[in-house]
Amino acid sequence: MERVNVNGLEIAYERAGSGPPLVLLHGYVGDGPTTWRRQIDDLSREFTVLTWDAPGAGGSTDPPESFGMADYADCLAAFLGDLGLKQAHIGGLSFGGALAIAFAQRHPTQARSLLLVSAYAGWGGSLPAAETRRRLDQASALSRLSSEQFVATLLPTMFRESVPPPDLASFTSAMAQFHPEGFRAMARASAEDLRAALPTISVPTLLLYGEHDVRAPRNVAEDLSAAIGSARLVFVPNAGHVCTIESPEFVTDQMREFLQTI
Repeated sequence: MERVNVNGLEIAYERAGSGPPLVLLHGYVGDGPTTWRRQIDDLSREFTVLTWDAPGAGGSTDPPESFGMADYADCLAAFLGDLGLKQAHIGGLSFGGALAIAFAQRHPTQARSLLLVSAYAGWGGSLPAAETRRRLDQASALSRLSSEQFVATLLPTMFRESVPPPDLASFTSAMAQFHPEGFRAMARASAEDLRAALPTISVPTLLLYGEHDVRAPRNVAEDLSAAIGSARLVFVPNAGHVCTIESPEFVTDQMREFLQTI
């Protein structure tokens, strides 16, 4: 992992390959390289693939707990600027998808395209108010538990079918390294309502959702597709929320096919 200081926050990231830059953003559990490992290994043949650990996750330092989605988006813009990247394809899973949406709204010239996987317009913009509150309350409680309890609660919601043991072990290990303060910050940012940003998205957009995702179900995907308008919506067969790990070949093929059209 490489590291860079961005406005006082130490950001850990991995860079692989050469070609047009593709930046991949992880969800609110795990880290960048673990979430996107199979895509990094494959797509780095054609792209410069960068995966960061968001502030408050993996090898990065914690932001203030008041850090909102706009702060994450501005931090991402500064991160790309520090690496000399004026524009990039932006891919994000779950929380990372919401962050990509916020980034495209706040820094529209820096996003060449969006690849939104299992994404929300924030929980507040995609889920009923009661479910958003439940997730916030759960996140607050989970942040005070042991890593074993944390993983035992959330891991079953991430996949639909069995995942190869090495991949499952890697993701489980990454989940167990959660930062309590950073996790609470990402949960609060996740709970925001980003629906107003959706009609402003003008770049090519791919939406990928697990066919059996219990965290971002079909209606979430269809609502985003309708609001963005020109987005291409694809469901990943027999997959759950973290389909980048559960169905890596299908997800990578869809990403490559989409990027080749731009």
